[in-house]
Amino acid sequence: MPRQIDYYFSLLSPWAYIGHELFREVASTYDLEVNHKPVVLVDLFSETGGLPLMKRHPVRQRYRMLELQRWRDKRGLTFNLQPANWPFNARLADGVVIAAIEAGHDPGPYLRRAYAAVWEDQLNLADPATLIRLADDSGLPGGQLVARSGSDEISAVYEQNRQDALAADVFGSPAYVLDGEVFWGQDRIELLADALKSGRAPYRSQV
Repeated sequence: MPRQIDYYFSLLSPWAYIGHELFREVASTYDLEVNHKPVVLVDLFSETGGLPLMKRHPVRQRYRMLELQRWRDKRGLTFNLQPANWPFNARLADGVVIAAIEAGHDPGPYLRRAYAAVWEDQLNLADPATLIRLADDSGLPGGQLVARSGSDEISAVYEQNRQDALAADVFGSPAYVLDGEVFWGQDRIELLADALKSGRAPYRSQV
């Protein structure tokens, strides 16, 4: 039976985009069953002591831009550092992932296109028509999923993901939780792969 890993993310997150393909490769290599758990970042940040980007000190904002360029090169990507339609309200776009899972679909192809749509193509993922097209192009029933995404039931799952994240000590996107051990940030994917390769027991906080 494959091991499970919880994948907390939002399509709003550039770091989730940067690490997504490598994470999928690691999950495939080690036969992991991925539990996709989109979360609302603003609430998660505020509850765990983080600050939204525009409220961070300018020094931190400038350093973030350096890191985006470094990791863009490192991961072999080509994307806009400040895409035209970012930031955006990710509720509907993230909700499509939940709706796809609910309907028994693999959200992977949609995520691949949606991340690229934000950061490479500069599309507006708050626009329902754009989401329908992306889902359709991914082989999913776009109209049905986008309509379902806005429902109270999907909102409830979105909220439960936030509560699950807090309970798991997750405080940002992306985060990968393997057997209770949190790997936060796409720059920890190599450490996740090391843990899987070694077969070691999960580390626990000593605090």
